[in-house]
Parts: sequence; C-alpha cells; structure tokens
Amino acid sequence: MKKILKNILPYLIIVVVVILIRLFIATPVQVVGSSMYPTLNNNEILLLNKLVNINKSYKRFDIVVIKYNSETIIKRIIGLPGEKIEYIDNVLYVNGEIVNESFEHDVTDDFNIQELGEDTIPDNTYLVLGDNRGISKDSRLIGFIDEKNIIGKSSIRLLPINKIGFIN
Repeated sequence: MKKILKNILPYLIIVVVVILIRLFIATPVQVVGSSMYPTLNNNEILLLNKLVNINKSYKRFDIVVIKYNSETIIKRIIGLPGEKIEYIDNVLYVNGEIVNESFEHDVTDDFNIQELGEDTIPDNTYLVLGDNRGISKDSRLIGFIDEKNIIGKSSIRLLPINKIGFIN
C-alpha cells in the first residue's frame, strides 16, 4: 500500500496544483460571438488572469471577462468609478477631456452615462463596451458592471496558433 501511495503521490500533487492554478491564478477562456470583433474573433482562446481580482487593479481599455446572469461575456473597460463618460461623434470623452482609443473598434453612437441614470460611474462599478459597438450587448444595454462580477482580465491570446501573443 505504501509503495502504491508513493507512486501515486506525485500525480496527485500535480492534479491538485493544476486545479488550484485554474481556480485562483489563470485559466483558458473561449470567446463566444463577435461583440469584440475586430480585436477578438469567435472561438478564440484567451488566457484569463484571475490574480487581478486580489487588488482590483483594472485600468481603462483592459479586456475583462464578466459573469453576467448565467453566462460569461468578454468586454473592454471604458469607464472607471467616479468618471463621467460620453461619446460625441465617435470620440470618447472622460470627464470632459478627449481620450484616444488606440484599438480598432466599430463606430460608437453618441452616448452619455446619464442615459443610465447616473452623472458619474458609481463606486465599485465599471462601464464596459464591446469593440463591435453596433451589435455588442454591453453597459449601454445592461448597465454598469459591478467589480465583484469581473472574473479576471486577459491580455494574452492562446489560439489560434497563428495569433498567439498579446492583445491590444
């Protein structure tokens, strides 16, 4: 019995370590749909960083995975807590100042967060948008995203192989 346990123990340790890594550190996540096109395509696989949830260090333009109802959605953070966000003629304004979006995205119709019933983004919540703005189900439709519903962020694409690397 001791010999069997001695032979199995390394494999058990590996399994436990893999489970712990996937639960608390990083896990693959699949893109479903085209709401993040052209940045991300349907069925691409990303590496989800869960460690960011420890210090809640989300920044503008981070790509995040969000738990929404019974599904997970992938969006880009546009507005941070306490900010006033608006789009005028496809230009992003944060607290009245123009902010350049250095990634490719669809045209954004004029939008002001007052349409969501707030003057500024409430504490512990974020305004998120998909890059394919014309079809994305995002904060404009579902409201602000509570930080407790953010599973993690991703900046690395794992598949397809010809696109492995960092994401803008």
